[in-house]
Amino acid sequence: MTATELDALRIVLHPAFQAALAGALFIIMFSVALGLKVEHFAAIMEKPKAYASGAIGQIVGLPLLTLGLVFVLSPPASIALGMIVVASCPGGNVSNLMTYFGRGDVALSVALTATSSLVAAFFTPALILLWAGIYPPTANLLQSIEFNAVAFLLQTTALLAVPLLSGMAIAHWVPNLAARMRKPGAAVGAGILAIVVVVGSFDMAAHLFAAMPLILPPVLLHSASAFLLGGIIGRVIQAEIAARRTLTFEIGLQNTGLALVILLGQLQGLGGAAAVAAVWGVWHLIAGGFMVWAFRRKSAP
Repeated sequence: MTATELDALRIVLHPAFQAALAGALFIIMFSVALGLKVEHFAAIMEKPKAYASGAIGQIVGLPLLTLGLVFVLSPPASIALGMIVVASCPGGNVSNLMTYFGRGDVALSVALTATSSLVAAFFTPALILLWAGIYPPTANLLQSIEFNAVAFLLQTTALLAVPLLSGMAIAHWVPNLAARMRKPGAAVGAGILAIVVVVGSFDMAAHLFAAMPLILPPVLLHSASAFLLGGIIGRVIQAEIAARRTLTFEIGLQNTGLALVILLGQLQGLGGAAAVAAVWGVWHLIAGGFMVWAFRRKSAP
């Protein structure tokens, strides 16, 4: 498959699946919010330098790094857009789990995930448009699909902010209910997303598989660079070992499920970009698992 063919590839979803995708996004963000509590932000006061460095690194540093990579690599526009969308998404709960098993600072990890989730609810759509607009091929790609920026901002912000605020309200006022709802909700949201992605991409599977030589190299380099950025930030601020590991995971692991929902539901199913998010999601679990193994082989922090 050529770069031009990949950019033209679309994953067209039935209206029912479009609605299911929106529902999955709502449930996923709602479930994330059910686990957000005021005490999770304690690291802001306890470790302000590590917290601020991690938040800035994830929200600003990773997208800037991604832009540098796409300018250097010059991948097909759809691949570049997929990389930008992934980099603009918040960290997921997987980073908290990896931090725990990798003997990092779990409190710092939770604080950073909570912060990036809050920022995502209100700014991720705008950030996607900002970063994508800087790289000419992605800007042109969005124009070619008659992309409505205003509708994208309003719809995506509503789909992110409403469930997040609702979930946080329940977590604050009815914590026992939030605790019971969180895991089942996350499982339902992830299940709906998985079904929609599998069914929606079934007809495109052969084309997407043929495009792997174009997709894999930038995804692997992008993922490795994200992990490396977190580690470098930790060393630059001279953070303790546990905090450095946390920064590595928080910046290296992104919520690729959210990226997929945005690409399939709000950005007209751009096949190459969606494939990047899917491959990124699988690979960062493999790479993160390897890093957990490597960290645990070292002396405990």
